[in-house]
Amino acid sequence: MFLCVIIHATEIHAQNCNTQDRLCILNDIQKETDLISNQAWKDQTYRELAKTYAFDGHFDEAVAIIQKINTPDTKAMTIRGIGMTIAAQDHNQESLNKMFSLLRAEAEKIEHAASYAIALTYISMAQAFAGDNEGAWKTASEMENDALRHKAYGETAEIQAEKGNYSAAQISIEKIESESFRNKAYNIVSGILADNALYDDAYNAAISITNNYKKATALQYILDAQKPRDVKH
Repeated sequence: MFLCVIIHATEIHAQNCNTQDRLCILNDIQKETDLISNQAWKDQTYRELAKTYAFDGHFDEAVAIIQKINTPDTKAMTIRGIGMTIAAQDHNQESLNKMFSLLRAEAEKIEHAASYAIALTYISMAQAFAGDNEGAWKTASEMENDALRHKAYGETAEIQAEKGNYSAAQISIEKIESESFRNKAYNIVSGILADNALYDDAYNAAISITNNYKKATALQYILDAQKPRDVKH
């Protein structure tokens, strides 16, 4: 009896992963996640697993996880996580095009309209983060809902501004057909640029705002970013 226990323990130990073998551990996580009964927990765990697969360079495995997720919003967030992860890595443009095409194909499977639009927005943002502005604009332009399309262009502009590329951000904003959405985007982008000490670009964004109050507020923000008004009481 004692011998059998030792043999059994040895067999279990032989199935354990080396802690340096991340793929082995990731595969174990997937097996455990498959057995989770609570759907919300299951989907959230799949989401983080997919992001880690992508981070470790296992893109196909990451995409395969999306199909296991039941909740549309979590699918969209998973697509975002994978997209932003690969955008931050050193992939050539051809590889990025293929990967974003696969992510887009997964987004097309989302039947919930709002989650589908969110997924496209996230893909557009990830493309902008990767420096693929043309791809980002194309993805955003294919969104049918006006408000969500405007939002996608605005958030793409924010990513471009964070990267210090105001000329690209301006193109994104000018693609917004709604004046109020466009003003909001210029206001946010101006603030991002000011926070990064790109004051000339921040000023150009601010003066593009047509709402007097928002324009004045944006200009004031630039002055305060240059020289904070620290008032001691």
